[in-house]
Amino acid sequence: QVQLVESGGGSVQAGGSLRLSCAASGLTFSAYTMGWFRQAPGKERELVAMVSSSGYSTAYARSVKDRFTISRDNSKNTVYLQMNSLKPEDTAVYYCATSRAYSWSVDSFGNWGQGTQVTVSS
Repeated sequence: QVQLVESGGGSVQAGGSLRLSCAASGLTFSAYTMGWFRQAPGKERELVAMVSSSGYSTAYARSVKDRFTISRDNSKNTVYLQMNSLKPEDTAVYYCATSRAYSWSVDSFGNWGQGTQVTVSS
């Protein structure tokens, strides 16, 4: 059974940083592209970053590019999201998910975690 557990969320002031982690189990982690999504109240779930199975390729939403960094450690079955220069509009529940394809498509992702709340105050 695939399990994804996110952690590292919290409340910070604008300009601050947080590092999210997502620990995976029940799957061959190194075979999957991993993505970080976020969903704010009343908004659709948004893909913000993804990393290829090897970790060599990454992609970002325009809204977070140059502020967020996705990385993974296949020896620890964990994917990370380093978030710097946080803005109030980054406030959301953040989720990790898996994909068999390196594709910027929400529909290609599954096996969602339970999410971790990030709140950025101005």
